[in-house]
Amino acid sequence: MSPLDLGFTALPNRVVMGSMHTGLEDRAGDTAKLAEYFAARARGGVGLIITGGYAPNRSGWLLPFASAMTTRADARRHRRITDAVHDAGGKIALQILHAGRYAYHPFSVSASSIKAPINPFRPRALSTRGVESTIDDFARAAELAREAGYDGVEIMGSEGYLLNQFLAARTNRRTDGYGGSAANRRRFPVQIVAHTRAAVGDDFIICYRMSMADYVEDGQSWEEILTLATEVEDAGATMINSGFGWHEARVPTIVTSVPNNAFVDISSAVADHVTIPVVASNRINMPQAAEQVLAETSVRLISMARPMLADPDWVRKAADDRAEEINTCIACNQACLDHAFMHKKVSCLVNPRAGHETTLVLGPTRRRRRIAVVGAGPAGLSAAVSAAERGHEVTLLEANEFIGGQFDLARRIPGKEEFAGTIRYYTAMLDKYAVTVRLGSRAHVDELAGFDEVVLATGVRPRIPQIPGIEHPMVMSYAEAIAGAPVGSSVAVVGAGGIGFDVSEFLVLDSPDSSPTHGPQGLKKWKAEWGAADPWEARGALIAPDPAPPARQVYLLARTAGAQGRKLGKTSGWVHRASLKAKNVQQLSGVNYDRIDDDGLHISYGPNKSRPQSLAVDNVVICAGQESVRDLEDGLRARGMTPHIIGGAALASELDAKRAIKQGTELAARL
Repeated sequence: MSPLDLGFTALPNRVVMGSMHTGLEDRAGDTAKLAEYFAARARGGVGLIITGGYAPNRSGWLLPFASAMTTRADARRHRRITDAVHDAGGKIALQILHAGRYAYHPFSVSASSIKAPINPFRPRALSTRGVESTIDDFARAAELAREAGYDGVEIMGSEGYLLNQFLAARTNRRTDGYGGSAANRRRFPVQIVAHTRAAVGDDFIICYRMSMADYVEDGQSWEEILTLATEVEDAGATMINSGFGWHEARVPTIVTSVPNNAFVDISSAVADHVTIPVVASNRINMPQAAEQVLAETSVRLISMARPMLADPDWVRKAADDRAEEINTCIACNQACLDHAFMHKKVSCLVNPRAGHETTLVLGPTRRRRRIAVVGAGPAGLSAAVSAAERGHEVTLLEANEFIGGQFDLARRIPGKEEFAGTIRYYTAMLDKYAVTVRLGSRAHVDELAGFDEVVLATGVRPRIPQIPGIEHPMVMSYAEAIAGAPVGSSVAVVGAGGIGFDVSEFLVLDSPDSSPTHGPQGLKKWKAEWGAADPWEARGALIAPDPAPPARQVYLLARTAGAQGRKLGKTSGWVHRASLKAKNVQQLSGVNYDRIDDDGLHISYGPNKSRPQSLAVDNVVICAGQESVRDLEDGLRARGMTPHIIGGAALASELDAKRAIKQGTELAARL
């Protein structure tokens, strides 16, 4: 919480809200929403806010007609944003981002005409004059940002965007002064920083977002990265922010299975070679971890993007020693990055108000009501806490002796331990807002009849398919398997949805203690699993993956034909698919479940399911979907009451915590 003197200005603390594109940047009509989104984080105490990316010219658009800072009209519109942040006591910098070959339109350009594997458009190679013009465009965008009232800019040079494309031989095959040698490849970003400094003067923040580990073949060497850092400093950068991995990289850098603080040592090594502040980033989400990083390394600032989506008051709560009240980012990506890459407005699974601050408002209620919430899973917890926050008298009834519902199962999945943070948050909020909590209490219609409103958030039960022999002792539900029932060395998992993937990952590891989130040894194991080297060990920070052998032989089965996992998250699904492949999970699709007996699970597949196969497994784990639990509904309606039904109780087609928490919050806002 100590201030940081930058010479011409000071930041009030060491917390930076990292850049995240929300989709509100792309339309002028959303400016008021974006202003309030940032103002909420400024009121929450963030030391420096960095916006989503704004293109310096048309070719740099992420999407056709997407966010840009190219005209004085753009600058005037942004005054609403900067005024809102400054009125809230904050500082804000505009990120200037040229998408390069990641641009999703036919006008894209890059260092060379090499198509990205994640984009259908082949970029045009910038001419030398085009490079020089782009340098001027960056400087002009920074000038306009200053005119708009911003305190600085961040020049986006990582994640595989245009500047990164110039730096790596992977994408730079040029023969002019901006290609060939490493020194020539660095000229483009270094000149951008220098020209930007000349354009904006000495009293304006210039943050350079630098790729410190590309995690792609033919990426930068460590010597090249350190030299770039010193040249960027000499060119006039105020600070250097950390970036890791290109969007096309096959090493995960942000999903929940990535260990906390996984890349801090790299940021610290860069900080040892420059005198300007270096910002650590990626998978830092709680004050204790952030404080440890600042105390034990050479970095001087902490960047957090998604944690500020999850809780706009993160900094205030940390400063007031209220860490237990922080709504922790669980790095699920389901409502933030998955939305961004599907061109939808960004929000947050654990905080659906993110990005909707002007429309999803939890103001004080005008009429206090007695509300019963039945079920303490994600839907019930969000409804209970949000209603109590508004001033209602809330009673929460839960049949189990603990809260959390499906999140209590999810936290047991290796790599998802941080889901326990959401349960910890709700526990603190139930106490703070004086919710009466009755655990081990199965609700009855008679006792609910005395409440003004009843919310049924009773969740789901596993669906048991009609397979001959389903009652065999070797068969168990996913809930039983995850909760700790003994499982043999060979297992068939029936159902290849999100739960089937989670259960398979659970089964191929020895125990939760072997999860990569546990300590330095866990980080070492995680790096080996993915072939993630330290950048001083290998160019591009890549080595051959060396996954540990699976703890069990697992067969993942699906009735539907085709590749499994297609409906998993846009930004995390590939990680789950790659994890199962590395553990030799046998994926069989288009199967029919014939019977279960002492010999195992008998299936058939192929044309007309004419090819039989027997899987000699020790256990069969059923992940064949869920059924809504709505046992109280008819009784309540018979009493003339209309219950509010949310979460899995409303729709059990697939577990969806994003929908559940959103429904609970929206309901509370209406009551």
